[in-house]
Amino acid sequence: MKTLNDLLQIPRFSDLKLLTHPKHADLPLESIEISETPDISFYIPEHIFLLTTAMIYQEDQTKMFALIDSLKEKKAAGLGIKIGRFLDEIDPRVIEYADSVQFPIVLIPTSIPLGRLLHQLLNFLWDKQTEQLSYALDIQRRFSNLLVNDVSIARFIADFGRLINTPVILVDPYKQVCAASKHFSKASKPAEFYTDQLNFGQQKNESLLINDLDQKKFLVSYFSVESNHYFPHSLVVLNPEKIPYPVSNFALEQASLVLSFMLYKNQKIQESYDLLKTDFLTRMIEIQQAPNQHPRDWLDLGTTYGLVKARHYRVVYASCKQKSTSNPKIKYQEEISELGFNWLSSKLKHHIKDVSLFKVKDTKHYVILIQHKQDNLENLLQNVADDLSQRLSIDLQFGVGNIYDTIDDVAKSYVEAKTAFEELNALSNAPSIYQYQQKGMRSLFEKIGSSDITYFCEITLKELAYPKEASLIELRKTLKYYLDFNCEIARTAKILFVHRNTIKYRIDQCSNLIGKNIHDSAVSLDLRLALELSEEDNL
Repeated sequence: MKTLNDLLQIPRFSDLKLLTHPKHADLPLESIEISETPDISFYIPEHIFLLTTAMIYQEDQTKMFALIDSLKEKKAAGLGIKIGRFLDEIDPRVIEYADSVQFPIVLIPTSIPLGRLLHQLLNFLWDKQTEQLSYALDIQRRFSNLLVNDVSIARFIADFGRLINTPVILVDPYKQVCAASKHFSKASKPAEFYTDQLNFGQQKNESLLINDLDQKKFLVSYFSVESNHYFPHSLVVLNPEKIPYPVSNFALEQASLVLSFMLYKNQKIQESYDLLKTDFLTRMIEIQQAPNQHPRDWLDLGTTYGLVKARHYRVVYASCKQKSTSNPKIKYQEEISELGFNWLSSKLKHHIKDVSLFKVKDTKHYVILIQHKQDNLENLLQNVADDLSQRLSIDLQFGVGNIYDTIDDVAKSYVEAKTAFEELNALSNAPSIYQYQQKGMRSLFEKIGSSDITYFCEITLKELAYPKEASLIELRKTLKYYLDFNCEIARTAKILFVHRNTIKYRIDQCSNLIGKNIHDSAVSLDLRLALELSEEDNL
């Protein structure tokens, strides 16, 4: 935006004389008005330069103080007073007062008609604005061509920095530099030196001061590039005040808009690919879990999605959650989930060979397929999660399955990883990473009510289910060892330090109490299960 000082530097306006201090004339100038009314401030917009003959003040120029105050309050750019018709000269007291309130006064000589001056000044302003608008549209057209030709983000930023002749940086939602203009290729400090000083707040567009290499303050502006609503990219421009004419803020905003389209297009292309990967993962898991399926060459089918031949296959089931649940909006949660997935995709590939990530269908969860032996996996996942948490206050959680040696067993590791993830979320003080724990027979009954388990044990074992008497406790102990040793009397007698005949006698007593043949295979299975389920109550 032009100022009154800029206008006075134009040769064609050299006859205009600034009577107050030049520093007071650095006010934005948007339009020109002519008026002789003292209450004109009520009818004009901000940032105008008022032209007048001061006709009504010819008897007492000090009454002009009120006009100056009203224009100052209205944020006017200045007051131009023509002499020679009603005023022979401007009273020094008026100039002194204007200087005291830091408001510029311009003397217009008798030779310049106000009407002609008005048109000349407006033409100057409008020509500049038209040129700036035209240039902004040219920029948009040029970058739209880049968009159509599918240039990279790095190429876009390089061209933009060269076009406006000042350093430009694109910062992603993680506050990392994802592209920078060529100005930094020969600089002593990388682009991160400047972006690390920025605190991207709620404002979409903002200008602020940061330190340069000599620890001196200089101006930086950034513009929001919204491919995402809640977590946008930011286009950072260093020394925006040095951008050459006719580049305007409108041109910068147009460049940001075109860049938004480029990011959005890339995002949608990636989402389409991720959807294909999701469908492949879903089909592979379902087929591997189904009985009597013919073998499939999953490595050949999944080459496009990153599957390779290896000796180790392991699944990690993951998702991210926000530290604060202050924003429950679906769009916000979707962006959180997408940020977590993209973060893992970009970071894990630098640490884990041939890692492949998939989104889980109809959820906001992900599957990480690790296809080689990976040492210190938990430490690696924890470091990646901690880095994201520090940047965006988003927590990652992982359920880790066991290792299998063929791709055909990926479904087993998937079930284990998902089970570990569900158990992790059920814990009150849950860690970030939870390893699947192999479960015994009791785990099959964890979701069955305790009353149902008690009923089953009492019906099956009768008095031996929850014995209190010493004799019954001893009979239960004998029965358990006898069944554990596959009904071998000698081994049971040896472990209990009793005679063989004592074991036979006790087993006969157990049969009488239970009322069934202990050696029947169906009865034996029920007894083993009931003994296991009631074991904790008899320790």
